[in-house]
Amino acid sequence: MIMFLYSSFSMILFILGLFCFVSNRKHLLSMLLSLEFIVLMLFFMLFIYLNLMNYENYFSMMFLTFSVCEGALGLSILVSMIRTHGNDYFQSFSIM
Repeated sequence: MIMFLYSSFSMILFILGLFCFVSNRKHLLSMLLSLEFIVLMLFFMLFIYLNLMNYENYFSMMFLTFSVCEGALGLSILVSMIRTHGNDYFQSFSIM
């Protein structure tokens, strides 16, 4: 019963994270924060699933490693965009 509550709570938070990711398209930093929240909720759901099925948690550590690399890559892109363009607004970037 408690696992069902954890899984439904994490699913609601995941959907809220997706809604924030879709609605906040003005700043790159807010999009990166909502993306990290989505990854954190995916990790929480994976952790609940692995504990529910009595599997080892080794895969969750690999998932955390890749999510940290994804976060570091996003921050490095953010820093390089701020250095070249001066801000993180999406309206100031052009494809050409």
